[in-house]
Amino acid sequence: MRFILFLSLPLYFLDQCTKQLVLRLISPFEARIIVPDFFSLVNVTNTGAAFGSFRGNNTFFVIISIIALVVVTVLLVRHSQPDPWRDLSLALLLAGILGNLTDRLVYGHVIDFLLFNLHIHYADPWPAFNVADSCISIAAALFIIHSFRKQKSAG
Repeated sequence: MRFILFLSLPLYFLDQCTKQLVLRLISPFEARIIVPDFFSLVNVTNTGAAFGSFRGNNTFFVIISIIALVVVTVLLVRHSQPDPWRDLSLALLLAGILGNLTDRLVYGHVIDFLLFNLHIHYADPWPAFNVADSCISIAAALFIIHSFRKQKSAG
């Protein structure tokens, strides 16, 4: 449990600090080009889910986030056996949920600011995201890897 707090809390604070910097230094929809034609910092609001889908449903996503927070907390408390993959995944998930939930409760939307142009036909540029989104995405990838590893060791 201590490991989870030592990872989740710094990532949550990193997410919130970077969003505060963006709010102070970048006007909405202004782009600060960091690597030309590849990476920019922006100030974009998102009332929906991943990739801006389901816009205008902030209240729904607050409720979903609270439910997810309860589920993650139950999983953390319920498992007494340490499992590094699961613990890392849950720590990242906890940080991501808290980061975006804080935005939704304080601002009524999520603040996205990392904008990559991957030069992919269907996603040019890739939708803006933030540190919390990154934590959630990495957590999901780790959960998938962990489930394959468990299946392989069981079989």
